[in-house]
Amino acid sequence: MPTRPELPPDVLERLEAILSGFPECRSESAWVGVRWRVRQATVAHAFGGEDQRFRITFRAEPAEVMGFERLGEPYFRVGWGDNVVGLLLDERTDWDELAELLTDSYCLQAPRRLSEQVCRPG
Repeated sequence: MPTRPELPPDVLERLEAILSGFPECRSESAWVGVRWRVRQATVAHAFGGEDQRFRITFRAEPAEVMGFERLGEPYFRVGWGDNVVGLLLDERTDWDELAELLTDSYCLQAPRRLSEQVCRPG
């Protein structure tokens, strides 16, 4: 079975810089890679795949998931959950856009009193 690469330190640092700014959002080791949670809800999960590519999954409004899927790469549909989107992380990643998507993911997963503390883009 192919091995999964560890997330590059610079990618992990960028993700941590975005996600640790949200109230009560904490990183922890996952079954593979790293996930960020608010209380018991997963906001994002980043990991290396067996194909040696890096990915992050996050939450979106269910109505938006199909739109991301139709955009194609770097977005992809995850095989579980009706509100989960995946994004390939590479040298073309738009980190400003990803920060907005992760903000939305946090606000979907966090209790209202926490999500109301977050300044949402747009």
